[in-house]
Amino acid sequence: MLHAADDGVRIRRLHEVQQLELPLAWADLHSGDPQAEPGAVPVRFGGPRLIALGGDGTPEVADLALVEMAIARHEHVLVTRGALADAFDLRHRLPSVWVGVREGRCEVWVVRRVVRMSRSLDRHQVRVVDTAVAAALDEAPSRILAIAEAKVIEADPVAHQARISKNQNDKGVWYPKPRPGSQVDDTDGTAGIGTVFARLDEADALAHQHTVDDLAAALAEHADVPDGAEPFSLDHWRAEAFAMLADPAAVLAFLNSIDDTSQAEEVEEAAQQPSTPEVEEVAQQPSRDHRSPTAELIVHISLTDTGEFGPLARIENLGPRLLAQVRNLLRRHATITVQPVIDLHTGRSVNGYEHPTDVKRRTQLRTVGDVFPHATNLFTKQGRAPDHDHTTPYDKHGPPGQTGDHNDTPLTRPHHRAKTHVSGYTVLQLGPDRWIWGTPHGLYRLVTGGGTRPITRAEYHLLAQQSVELAGAFAA
Repeated sequence: MLHAADDGVRIRRLHEVQQLELPLAWADLHSGDPQAEPGAVPVRFGGPRLIALGGDGTPEVADLALVEMAIARHEHVLVTRGALADAFDLRHRLPSVWVGVREGRCEVWVVRRVVRMSRSLDRHQVRVVDTAVAAALDEAPSRILAIAEAKVIEADPVAHQARISKNQNDKGVWYPKPRPGSQVDDTDGTAGIGTVFARLDEADALAHQHTVDDLAAALAEHADVPDGAEPFSLDHWRAEAFAMLADPAAVLAFLNSIDDTSQAEEVEEAAQQPSTPEVEEVAQQPSRDHRSPTAELIVHISLTDTGEFGPLARIENLGPRLLAQVRNLLRRHATITVQPVIDLHTGRSVNGYEHPTDVKRRTQLRTVGDVFPHATNLFTKQGRAPDHDHTTPYDKHGPPGQTGDHNDTPLTRPHHRAKTHVSGYTVLQLGPDRWIWGTPHGLYRLVTGGGTRPITRAEYHLLAQQSVELAGAFAA
């Protein structure tokens, strides 16, 4: 059954590819200019004509020829036009992606999303998207789309700056009125609840989020919870904090009151000790300045072939941003601390069981997410930290240096439980960012930073020979 399910995915994908290839073949048969045919009805009288559906560099097709194809596909002609436009773009503008899709490596709906994201690029600009997405087709859909988004921006940063400028003129805050009947709707009712929508500058939105989160945490910490009562969720306290911002004086009074209480408790505790310079220092400490928010931005940048910064950076938890946007995000902070660059080509091993923090950090940066086959979980600061499992089980009586970059498999908790408690899972590490997996019933996968790829049993055993010797440079 498992092998049938595995084969079924590939068969379904190839069938969906065929649903794009058929309109392509039909369009190729109707690519000539119908107005050049003898006795053609002029376009001004409703006659057929050539139209361009895809992006720059795609061929034209006779418009009325698509009506019959739409009937064959059981759909409206506009839907057929959309499918053909995507197919044209794949074949003529994203040829490397098209090859991978025809091999069944990726879901068709994902690459059709990529096509629409990149349609505004010209035939030369779109090449950078084609190369990057083709190399990522084995990754999870969300990761493919994130890579495509970044490359579309990188290919035409001027157009993206224009998008930003346009959006800056479309900012606003809205307080919609409840629709009739919503007051008594038990599914999604609005009785006693108001809704707010806002479009803000990104830096302003992040600053607002940090302020609300800090205030919510303070409200939750100092709330009186009756005995036996269930405490409110943090979402509830965020709503209370958001509402409280309507009265800035009340916010400052609350924050200063809890600061004064905390400081008084510290002074009282210190007063019970013999007088020392430290006690006097506590008594003279000023209240916390709530107008100076702190934030951590982890920014990934790359150099061009000429050794200069590219136009784009990737900010963890936000995604691709122009360098000008990065500067805008940092402009609120008077003090900026630049942390050392982490070299992912280095590694080390230790004799203890626990993976050191620097090893965990490098592994998570190399892999980006869970390395279980076909996993989609990405490691973010908001998410739960992954379990760093020893690929080769740790042996307390074994040789030194068992823990390190060469023996680290980051997994989310459900996948870690499956690997640990379901008999038959095997995993071998071929390097700091390559693993091969075997399942209890004989499915085999190669997992790399580029995603998950099915392999045969013979390929698994061939690759397994590489894991016999731990990667020397990283185990050293």
